[in-house]
Formats: sequence, C-alpha cells, structure tokens
Amino acid sequence: MKTAFLAAGFLGLALFPAQGASIAKSYSYFTIGGSTLEEIENELSVRGPQVKSTGRRHPGATQMEFTSRITYATDQKGRCSVNDAKVTVRAKMILPRWKQRGKAERDVRLIWDTLSSDIKRHEESHVVIAKNHARDMEEQLKQIGRQKDCATAQAKAQAVTSRVLAKHDAAQDRFDRIEGMNFENRILSLLKYRMEQIRASQKRQ
Repeated sequence: MKTAFLAAGFLGLALFPAQGASIAKSYSYFTIGGSTLEEIENELSVRGPQVKSTGRRHPGATQMEFTSRITYATDQKGRCSVNDAKVTVRAKMILPRWKQRGKAERDVRLIWDTLSSDIKRHEESHVVIAKNHARDMEEQLKQIGRQKDCATAQAKAQAVTSRVLAKHDAAQDRFDRIEGMNFENRILSLLKYRMEQIRASQKRQ
C-alpha cells in the first residue's frame, strides 16, 4: 500500500523524531545563479520545484511516499487479525544550490547561508512530521482487533491508513502556514544570531 505526498517548502520548529516506523531519505538539488538578493529571489521563483497543491514554485520541497506492509493471522475459527505492520516513509528532499557565491558581497553570502540552512531545516521538519504519522499508523494498525475474516481486517486497515494520512496532510499544511507567517521574524533572528557568532569569533582571533 503506497501513498505519495509532496510537501511545499516555505522558508523552520524543531521537531523531535519519534521512535518506530522507518525512514529512507535522499537529496537532490537544483542550481541557482545570481549575485544579489533580488537575483537570488528571482532564481528561486523560476527554478525552484513546482508543487501541484499550490501551483507555484518553492525554494525547496519534499516528495514523500508511505509504504505499509501488513501481515495477517487467522485462528481455527477463521477469525483474522493483524499479525504485524511496518510503515516506511521514503522522502526525497529537493534543495537549492547556489553557484555564484564567489561573485557576491559578504552580506549576501551571510543571508544566503542563513536562508539555505532554514530551507533545509524546514524540509527536514516535513520528514519528521511524516515519520511521526507513520509511527502512529503502525500503532493503530497493530491495534486492530480480531475480525470475522481477513477481508474485514483488511478493510479496517485501509480505514486506519486513510484516516492517519488525512491527519498527516493536515499537519503538513498547518506546519507550512505557521512557518509562512513566522518567516520574516525567524530569518531576522537567525541573521542576528549568525552576526553575533561572527563577532565573537573575530574577537577571539
């Protein structure tokens, strides 16, 4: 049983990974040019991955696929229950790679480093959300009680899968809305923190 999900990449919420379920991550990159902030912004809007749910291009995205493997057991009366359930999430993160760093001013490089780090953190957070829901799906599948036959047990498993995936999609959308609203304040805070680190490093030299 497989279900795909594409998470849009706004530009951060440090989530803690859950135990259980399994995750397989991979990365791909798209190259952008530009040596000013305006040029970089334009490159991201032109070359970034396009997300069907929004119809727009984003600075990053994550393609996710849920795969569930369920085994069933029957008793002597033909009643059926879930023997085991394993849910795997395959996540492919699509991130930007800037090729004209050497031609840009120092301030532009600093802002890019802050921005690209936040994009990656955001996409990693999408994966953690997916893993949490995969773990929840596993637990709910294993809790399916004994049914009159395996066809009924399978129908219950499908209902559980659909319900958890709907919750997953809503959680991903909610995360993007929160991130979008907090983007400017978050980036300014990150820039301030990076500048303080640079000054502290310079003082030690």
